[in-house]
Amino acid sequence: MAAVLGWAGLSIQLYLIFYSRWTLEASLLGGLVSFFSYFTVLSNTLVATVLTCELTSRESAARRWFLQPWVSTGVAVSIAVVGLAYSVLLRHLWHPEGWQLLADELMHDVMPLLFLVYWWCWVPKGTLRLRHIAVWVIYPVVYFAYALLRGHLLATYPYPFIDVEKLGYPQVFINAGGLLVGFVLIALLVVGLDQWLERRGKHRDL
Repeated sequence: MAAVLGWAGLSIQLYLIFYSRWTLEASLLGGLVSFFSYFTVLSNTLVATVLTCELTSRESAARRWFLQPWVSTGVAVSIAVVGLAYSVLLRHLWHPEGWQLLADELMHDVMPLLFLVYWWCWVPKGTLRLRHIAVWVIYPVVYFAYALLRGHLLATYPYPFIDVEKLGYPQVFINAGGLLVGFVLIALLVVGLDQWLERRGKHRDL
């Protein structure tokens, strides 16, 4: 169910972008590029991919990679940041309706919650280490660099808190640094929970 909801939210959002571009007679390819320029979309795609790998029984290198605890946990941290950042920084800025509201709720509220439940219940515990956080932060850092480069070339930014045209580079880097600190704090919490759940499981076995 979670996998289906994940792909449904992404599909609805992609359709809405394509429909908007079509009515404006703009490039659909440009719409696809815009779609994958959001951290929310990228993280939800990773979430849906992990859940689909869990659902299928067919062995493959991709399935084994995505179902590694450190990979699935990195995705969990990213989608948790998506949900929290949206609620704190973006939710009050607009009021979507209809299909946009559905896509918005699925990607920012439903999927973060469902994936964290999946992580808690099904991802094997006890293998995470602090060094994994250094690997996980590569994803948001690379995304931030891409968003700045794309914004510089196209003069459009996916999120208002990294809009260099309005805020300037110093404020944008402060904002991004704050989000990165939040990412690391959530990652530390998740690693701590992983160790705690693993110890609790051992005690139960005894």
